[in-house]
Amino acid sequence: MIKKLFISLCVIVCTMGFNAKADAVAALEGTIVKVGISSQDFSEYYFKQTCLTATDSFSLTDKTTNQLLGSFNANEVVQIDINNNLFTLTKDGTEIAKDIKGPVEIDSQNGFVSIANLKRAGKPAYYRGTIQITKAPKKDDLFNIINVIDVESYLRGVVPNEMPVRFGTEALKAQAILARNYVLKPREANSHNYDICDSVACQVYFGANTENELADTAIKETENIVAMQNNELILALYSSTAGGYTESYENAFSTDMANGIKMFPGVSKPFLKGVPDNKETPVLNDEKAARKFYTSEPETFDNNSPYFRWVREWDIKELEDVLKKTLVTQSATGFVKPRLENPDNFGTLKDIKVIKRGVSGKAMSINIITDKNVFNVQKELVIRRTFKKDNKALPSANIVFDFETIKDNKQEKFEPDNLVWSNWDENETSPKTQDSKKDRKTKNTNDTVTRVIVHGGGYGHGVGMSQFGAGEMNNKGYTYAEIIQHYFADTAITTNPVTLSCNNGQDTAVQIFYTSKKTRGKDKKVYLVAENKFQFTTMTVVINGQEFKLELVPQLFKTEKFDITQYLTDGENRITFLLPYSDQHKKPVRLFVELNEAKNDR
Repeated sequence: MIKKLFISLCVIVCTMGFNAKADAVAALEGTIVKVGISSQDFSEYYFKQTCLTATDSFSLTDKTTNQLLGSFNANEVVQIDINNNLFTLTKDGTEIAKDIKGPVEIDSQNGFVSIANLKRAGKPAYYRGTIQITKAPKKDDLFNIINVIDVESYLRGVVPNEMPVRFGTEALKAQAILARNYVLKPREANSHNYDICDSVACQVYFGANTENELADTAIKETENIVAMQNNELILALYSSTAGGYTESYENAFSTDMANGIKMFPGVSKPFLKGVPDNKETPVLNDEKAARKFYTSEPETFDNNSPYFRWVREWDIKELEDVLKKTLVTQSATGFVKPRLENPDNFGTLKDIKVIKRGVSGKAMSINIITDKNVFNVQKELVIRRTFKKDNKALPSANIVFDFETIKDNKQEKFEPDNLVWSNWDENETSPKTQDSKKDRKTKNTNDTVTRVIVHGGGYGHGVGMSQFGAGEMNNKGYTYAEIIQHYFADTAITTNPVTLSCNNGQDTAVQIFYTSKKTRGKDKKVYLVAENKFQFTTMTVVINGQEFKLELVPQLFKTEKFDITQYLTDGENRITFLLPYSDQHKKPVRLFVELNEAKNDR
């Protein structure tokens, strides 16, 4: 329903030196996020000791009692140890404080805080906001290192590390919005002291020393903007390169069930449906279509990626040695059946068959057949980590297998399908069956396999936005909204919703957001959206200094939309929401600005 507006007017080693000077680094306004900081190689989030410092004067505080534990000059280093679940602080070998319950917080009003000797992207790791040292839950004498920071400042340490800034402004804006979505709504609820980690396990966050002016501009010009479906934030997944066709969520990820079982395929998400860059590309869930796509180079948004197409090869002994190790380690995931506990029980490799593929051709289930057993491997990451080459996982699971054999002292190459190892006839529309009368090359079970070749495309899980694809869309003139809506079905671009009520301090909210002629105009309206399920009938809105009275109709299952396009300006816009006070009006109203309506033309 659209209505009119009514105008009324650490590391362990504790030595460190800093040369950098910080600008104003206030980073604790707006929505706050707690980021778990990992070790140098990103492998560890639990510590027994660390060393803290800052680029300017700093202080340490016991957050439990708010007791000041000490004030220090720039570049001085304080060591923190935990013993009997209590913290001890020392400086230059002299004890400063002991038996501190914590959390212990380091704060520098005019500088960056840091963990001594920790580096990110080859530079000292500086952080805006504060760092808290907090005892790890359910772990004796271990603690987490947590950067407490506002979301917009956090994004400054994410966007240029998740996407090369050369990809362009609109691609960076799309990345900023999706990274904002991801930190506000991560894929998995975190059971630690922090909301999100700093590595590729969540999204890469390297702190203030990796900030970039172009990325900062993209973040600023998408301030408060998120992607939503049905008025809820979407899970905004992305990966380096989809290979020209993204995958549906359920075909790449499992779902944790209440009974502790991981279900695969997972529960689908309607906004994360696989989509080809070229609408003429068919669904690739059969062997022939997948083979044709990933052994060729069709025109897509991903062609410029170095991982658009790739090949991995093993001689048979090499692959057998790999599988004997990886099937043991991957059995712990629960997605290898039967489990392989002893490498000696692997046997001799006889065959590899892709049993099931996703819409992008991604391998979902593979049978590894030996003379002793048939090992079924499921889920894209498990498959990638099973077929390692030079101790590295496959770039993606968008793969097709070829085999070389020795027959009558001649080397021949075979392309397997789901039924037999054979070459495809270009005129066939479905896999050959065993009783096919067409001439074909078929691997005899007595033939000796000498080499296994994988042709693949893409890098990463391939669900959601392809970052290289976003870069190419930027080059072709697409806006950030068009980039996001290409990869995420039926998704609207909005401001992050605010919820107001007449409870103390909850009746007013201010949002800043940016628009341009590309986001508004004759055919592109911008709406103020109100979810008013309860009692409110009026409220006040101020848009760029103009005050309006909104007449609201309480509706349980519908939203109200108000066209505010004409009141907006190029660049920064400010909107203020004010609820009238009433003792009876304790229920909330939810509000946001819709910059781009959801569309689904698939």
